[in-house]
Amino acid sequence: MIPRKEIHHILEGYAKEEITIATIGSHTALQILKGARDEGFKNIVICKKGTEEVYQQFGLADELLTVENFKQVLEKEFQEQLIERNVILIPHGSFVEYISPVRIENEMFVPMFGNRAVLDWESDRKKEREWLDRAELRLPMEFKDPADIDRLVMVKFPGAKGGKGYILASNPDEFEEKHKKLNLSDKEEFTLQEYVIGTRFYPHYFYSPLTDRVELLSMDIRYESNVDGISRLSYILQDSHPEPSFVVTGNLPVVVRESLLPRILEMGQNVIKTSRELFSPGLIGPFCIETICTENLEFIAFEISARIVAGTNLYINGSPYSQLLYQEPMSTGRRISREIKEALREDSLDRVIC
Repeated sequence: MIPRKEIHHILEGYAKEEITIATIGSHTALQILKGARDEGFKNIVICKKGTEEVYQQFGLADELLTVENFKQVLEKEFQEQLIERNVILIPHGSFVEYISPVRIENEMFVPMFGNRAVLDWESDRKKEREWLDRAELRLPMEFKDPADIDRLVMVKFPGAKGGKGYILASNPDEFEEKHKKLNLSDKEEFTLQEYVIGTRFYPHYFYSPLTDRVELLSMDIRYESNVDGISRLSYILQDSHPEPSFVVTGNLPVVVRESLLPRILEMGQNVIKTSRELFSPGLIGPFCIETICTENLEFIAFEISARIVAGTNLYINGSPYSQLLYQEPMSTGRRISREIKEALREDSLDRVIC
């Protein structure tokens, strides 16, 4: 990983009054661009060729940079161009998936909001489980060997692919059959995780090292194709048994029973506390704990996204929760720029960029 002092050395050369917020054109880019503009920053969107019209249509970008492939962002000349513009990059799910956590950690010299050390803990499912377990979150059962499957499990593969490629299996034979159909190599890593029945809640948090506060900004439920569509036709389709797909196609707004909020806040606080112990200075900025709430009102956490998630796009003008914290519309994208703005005011950018 690039030493933190090298990133901070680059940051020291920035003209603080010329800071520019940049991200790649996908996922939550529109929200990030608007948030930067709302907080008075110049912004840049890095678009893959052919997608420029989206960002031109909404008119939120001060500048568009076009690339043939997002990995071009790692090229030396391109990075130098961003550094000359005093850019702070905002990572999101597509950013991490397209460029890869390892390459971001080892090749991205452009200052990036948050702690890049979190990428290793988020992308490695064993480390992720250790993190959540040490944070005292209840986790679904995992099976080490497909031969041990004795209940419905979800087979997950590495990376942030929006649910793509996940399969279900209820016994060893079903696993072998579906695994062969995917035409995967024996070396392909996967996780066998108990499929928990309940309501899916995805709370969106923000941790500020400047105030040492965990904020609950919003919450969503993901709409997944085709599993959510199948649920509407379960009687008609019961004989054909289509294979469920968990590709995320959209997000639905939700609020939880107020009596559940103490546990939701406690989970967020525990995740932050544990992150400091595992990869100092810990997780910084937005994150989402992906949970199932059972009929016994118990939360089972099955993943963490240690960055801004797409469900926050529902709340560009704020959510029922952020409205209780702020007097103006506060999206997660704007909250990121607000944190950078406050860090600039306190001359402590190094606390939010690691």
